[in-house]
Amino acid sequence: MADDTVPLTELLAESSIRLDATASGRDDAIRQAGSVLLEAGAIDASYIDAMLERENSVSTYVGEGVAIPHGTLAGKDAVKQDALCVLRFPDGIDWDGNDVRVAVGIAAKGNGHIALLSQLATVLLDPEKAEALRSATTSAQVYELLASDDEDE
Repeated sequence: MADDTVPLTELLAESSIRLDATASGRDDAIRQAGSVLLEAGAIDASYIDAMLERENSVSTYVGEGVAIPHGTLAGKDAVKQDALCVLRFPDGIDWDGNDVRVAVGIAAKGNGHIALLSQLATVLLDPEKAEALRSATTSAQVYELLASDDEDE
């Protein structure tokens, strides 16, 4: 396989998994995802505004109680390294009328976010995997779910 795609699990620091997050709403959840990416050293703070900007033009809700907030193309200059974060909202948040339980924040340089989005979609749009992610209580479970995609080929 001449695929230079980095496994999703390598982009996700254990400290970037928050399984008991609470948010007042969509924008709060996006800011939290951005803050986690910022803490991971993956982005400059301006990327968080790019994530909010993206959401205001196109919803990143993908179904199955999952949203994948990421920045606009203009915001990619604020990305220092590709990274993911996973925030679980056990009580759910109203995301433009959808009930979101998991937000997977993405920071990617260049067009990297497109590859990441398609990789994530294969995991997140599988109802069983999405359900497992919504109910994950340990970071090990999150890693297992994201890694399971690599073996399915």
